[in-house]
Amino acid sequence: MDILIERTADVQTITFNRPDKKNAITSAMYQTMADALAQAQSDATVRAILIRGSVGIFSAGNDLEDFMKKPPVGEEAPVFRFLRAISSAEKPLVASVAGAAVGVGTTLLLHCDMVYAADNATFSLPFSQLGLCPEAASSLLLQRVAGYQAAAEKLMLGEPFDANEAQRMGFVNRLLPAAEVDAFALQQAQKLAALPASSLRVTKQLMKRAAQHELQAQMTDEAVHFAKMLLAPEAKEAFKAFFEKRKPDFRQFN
Repeated sequence: MDILIERTADVQTITFNRPDKKNAITSAMYQTMADALAQAQSDATVRAILIRGSVGIFSAGNDLEDFMKKPPVGEEAPVFRFLRAISSAEKPLVASVAGAAVGVGTTLLLHCDMVYAADNATFSLPFSQLGLCPEAASSLLLQRVAGYQAAAEKLMLGEPFDANEAQRMGFVNRLLPAAEVDAFALQQAQKLAALPASSLRVTKQLMKRAAQHELQAQMTDEAVHFAKMLLAPEAKEAFKAFFEKRKPDFRQFN
């Protein structure tokens, strides 16, 4: 299974389990995660959710080959179902990140309540490098936690940055040795699971309520632009260059 769904007492864990492909996410994986989040939402015995990668890698982002074969079309595409589910989750979401978190591997963290990163974690948002635009409302959320200029640098240049910088930017709570991060994140999720569910639910609602409408509108707007740009010449050149293992040439486009 490319996605593992497990229970540890009151905590549901969603694990990327495709290490041979650097945990690149396929349409089927998005579907599994969307279903898991929906199931956790409806199951009163699930009191917290933990998202983590496999040993040494969180996620390389979208599986580009699968992405091109099955581009997301319409609101019910698995990737959009997953993004709606994670952005509207009422239960506490904790993430454990070790190794690379690329693209949606980084943007999904902006929807988590607590993020714990290994000291070997790296993050990148290479949307512009692929001729695309941000997704998962990252164009809104990243600048809110990090400030406009820091967000612009990461979203426009798309260059990788390390866990120390992610913590300074504000979307990583704590850094830990790689061998300890999963256990610590699970411990934090278990602490949340032991607290009154109603208190956590209302606290999260109060913190997120004011931005929820704007967040969903931003996500929809991003999706419209993303779908158009996916078919544009710049993206075609970027994807072609990726598969040919060469540097893309965008100078031919205005």
